[in-house]
Amino acid sequence: MGRQAVTIRDVAREANVSVATVSRALNGHSNVAEPVRRQVLEVAHRLRYSPHAAARSLSSRSTQTIGVVLPDLHGEFFSELIRGIDSRARAAGRHLLLSSYHGDPDEQAAALRAMRGRVDGLLVMSPYAERPGFLAENLPQSLPVVLISTQQHEPAWPVFEIDNHAGAVAMTRHLLSLGHRHLAFIGGPEHNHDARERLRGFRDAIASESGARGSEYPGDFGEASGHRAGRAILDTGDRPDAVFAANDMMALGCLYAFAQAGLEVPRDIALAGFDDIPLARFVHPSLTTMRVSIAELGGNALKRLLVEIEAGEAVLEPRHVLVPELVVRQSSAAPARPVAARRTKKSE
Repeated sequence: MGRQAVTIRDVAREANVSVATVSRALNGHSNVAEPVRRQVLEVAHRLRYSPHAAARSLSSRSTQTIGVVLPDLHGEFFSELIRGIDSRARAAGRHLLLSSYHGDPDEQAAALRAMRGRVDGLLVMSPYAERPGFLAENLPQSLPVVLISTQQHEPAWPVFEIDNHAGAVAMTRHLLSLGHRHLAFIGGPEHNHDARERLRGFRDAIASESGARGSEYPGDFGEASGHRAGRAILDTGDRPDAVFAANDMMALGCLYAFAQAGLEVPRDIALAGFDDIPLARFVHPSLTTMRVSIAELGGNALKRLLVEIEAGEAVLEPRHVLVPELVVRQSSAAPARPVAARRTKKSE
């Protein structure tokens, strides 16, 4: 004879709380004390209680699922972002439905429309939101939405983002303060808001420093594009004193190109990135970068979305901005010898 299914009443009895409290705890409602929530979740896990998803959806019109639409799911940035989102989702008893569109606006539009009826709310990162009507035309109506690192044409949804301009200014000034006068910048995707703001910060910092000059190289946030940019930098007859890559993955690709050419970082050329992905501290030399709490960014965005879902209506608030922190490691240092002497050699 089969084992009798555990009910919500069994969980309530074991946890010594009401059925209503169990329901609120499992559904992620905020009006449950955290110790009580943990107790209920522990009992439910121990008893292997699993709510009947279909019945719950019919009665509450809730899927207990959050949709997440991102440009990509590959790379440490997105891995950390999803980790932060997932951690908050699991604590609230929610599941995630992930989708990516690999830089194609038609694919993103289709991904957004496909979420209709499947999720209770959406987290979206979109470089196409600046286009008038793009989000309004493709987002399911009345669905709670929170944006991540997305520039809106007409602000209509809460947005969690990074102060990319300030971060790029801080990093550029750090490299200049070390005595480097010629800086190269490896940019990100043309249509990416974060990439454009980091480039703007670099240009503004260079323009504000007497005697400084900058050169720019294309990239796409992937390590291979950083490697290509590193090789292009080495091929120039006017090698820069330092390189600032718009993200850590490109900085690591650039570091590999320099190592292949026999250059030592930072003795021969300084190097810096942006994001502070976990790998940044474990390469040699360890990477100077701008620290962004990527997991925190994702977790806070989901927390805000859950508030909207529970409230049943959108409440537009000012932008939530994370300010990056300069993290100085081994890859940036003052010039080891006079700049003029360094520029007499194209490769070493």
